[in-house]
Amino acid sequence: MSNTAKGWCNMRSASKAARRYRARLLAVALCACSAEAGTNDLYVVCNTNVILRPGEVREVFIGEKYFAGAIRLTPADNLAAQATFLGRVVKFTADKYANLWTKKAFRDGANPPPVMVNDNEALAYVRQTPGACSYVEIVPPPGVAVIGKF
Repeated sequence: MSNTAKGWCNMRSASKAARRYRARLLAVALCACSAEAGTNDLYVVCNTNVILRPGEVREVFIGEKYFAGAIRLTPADNLAAQATFLGRVVKFTADKYANLWTKKAFRDGANPPPVMVNDNEALAYVRQTPGACSYVEIVPPPGVAVIGKF
């Protein structure tokens, strides 16, 4: 085998080893991210008089479902948890969500959900507003209905 051929084989071996090493690093990073993501639970909560299925939450927040029985739904966004909620539940980016509500405002005259600053404000809104729904990253206290954990 010529020196050039030996060099090529060594480069391929080194390259293969480097690829395996990178693949292991990626696997470790993905496991770490998955473990970290699992600790950030997201709870969708509603006023105690609201009965919804977890599968209906997306429809409520994109303005496709306005009533639960005879109760008018009044969703509220939680700024502190909005990115997580949009990604996990609504499956929209923040821009797409904002564009959706802009179009609904012009086309249907619909108002976007009010925005609460944090979990405590969202919980207070849900407790005091009939038909209210929101989402929080803390374990919900008694006095609200937990619709789902995402």
